[in-house]
Amino acid sequence: MSTPRVSIVMPAYNCAWCIDRAIDSVMAQTFTDFELIVVDDGSSDDTPALLAARGDAIRVIRQANAGMSAARNTGIAAARGDCIAFLDSDDWWRPAKLAQQVALLDAEPDIGFCSSATELQSPDGDVVGTWGCPAQADDLVARMLGGHSAVAGGASSVMVRRELLARAGVFDARLRGAEDTDQWVRLAAAARYACLPDAQVVVTRNPGSVSRNREAMRRGALDCLDKNRALLPADRRGAYWRACRASVLADYAKWRYRDGDRAAALRDLAQAFALAPLARGRLLASLALAMLTGRAV
Repeated sequence: MSTPRVSIVMPAYNCAWCIDRAIDSVMAQTFTDFELIVVDDGSSDDTPALLAARGDAIRVIRQANAGMSAARNTGIAAARGDCIAFLDSDDWWRPAKLAQQVALLDAEPDIGFCSSATELQSPDGDVVGTWGCPAQADDLVARMLGGHSAVAGGASSVMVRRELLARAGVFDARLRGAEDTDQWVRLAAAARYACLPDAQVVVTRNPGSVSRNREAMRRGALDCLDKNRALLPADRRGAYWRACRASVLADYAKWRYRDGDRAAALRDLAQAFALAPLARGRLLASLALAMLTGRAV
């Protein structure tokens, strides 16, 4: 069996409603030297039957439900390609996605991973926005930890050299929020990143998805900041890092307040003020006053 150039890893969990579209978009790629590995993460709907109907066109690995990161890591461990691309089951690719990214990595060997601009759609297929390339691709670690979406398209847009994953490490399955950010931070600390401006990826924005679970995202965002502090440049590990952590606490304090938990929101603001009284103090004080007086934030 020949070794494919690209291994595509697709986690799948109860996604019978959309997985055929995702797989069809892979099979329609103009670049064809790939393998598609679908990791069925304990699905209880018709997903297994739909995967079985694909026969030998795809590799299917089934496991007990362990979450998105663990499923991706299972696929990475089984991958044989020099490069690995990820595709979530509710997203899909336009036909030139793989070809453009392989050509980029071939032309610039110092690029370790890349993504592309992305179109955002609702589950009904309505275009709801775009996710463009970052205005600048330097100082990525600091900007990612500062809350900026530096990797356009998220996981469904990324292609990474397998050797870079071996050096930087795979997805942290202990995190239940911000797993992607944590992964991109570690990749960016180890290699150069590039973004293709042509939108070859379509990401589904689903209000019920894991990415909309605010409490998981809050804990994950804080854990990501804590574990990756040492990857920042030395001059960013003090006041800058504390301001980043304060910003995360302030952002989620607003959500907690809107959800009716004013006490938890105020505790978050107090922690944020202790971290960055000079950089964030005025904003935090105005938020606390609004919450104490019952105003909208």
